[in-house]
Amino acid sequence: MNEVTALRKLDWAKGGGMLPAIVQDARTGRVLMLGFMNEESLERTLGSGRVVFFSRSRNELWLKGATSGNFLEVVQVSADCDDDTILVLARPVGPACHKGTISCFADAWETEAGRLAFLASLERTIAHRIAESPEGSYTARLFASGVGRIAQKVGEEGVETALAAVTSDDPELVGECADLLYHLLVLLKARNLSLARVVQELASRHAQRP
Repeated sequence: MNEVTALRKLDWAKGGGMLPAIVQDARTGRVLMLGFMNEESLERTLGSGRVVFFSRSRNELWLKGATSGNFLEVVQVSADCDDDTILVLARPVGPACHKGTISCFADAWETEAGRLAFLASLERTIAHRIAESPEGSYTARLFASGVGRIAQKVGEEGVETALAAVTSDDPELVGECADLLYHLLVLLKARNLSLARVVQELASRHAQRP
């Protein structure tokens, strides 16, 4: 069933012509905000590629970012199992919250899942540093040194991590693990690979095992 066909089954009557629309960052999985949509705002969302809500207070359609420039670029739209809630996966352009924070649910990021999702944010930051190559950037300098040098750094950080595991306290081990993860992300970027590809491989292996 394709996206448009599935959304045609939405139960608009249940919500009096409006349904809640949860917006989630397509790259990190972070919940960004909650708005409401009617049929017209959903059609505008699908047609324009940017999230359009229905403002209950102003009783009109509302293009998110029309004033601030903080648009939500649509990646995918789907419905829940009861056809009465909309989920929008989007790429945010700037903060999603009107208070200037990335998410309207700022505290939710301070969870284990939120911290793990930071890896996707770090991956984007690495790509940005490489593309912009700001003066003094270690990331840009490391990337420019080539795959061989990056691989060497990963090896060095791997050895330091292993040594820390048997000779150092927890904070130092955590620090070495952080260094290793960072250099692994740079290595993946140098090979035009992504963290998502690695996670996909892990998930595939997990699914194959009893």
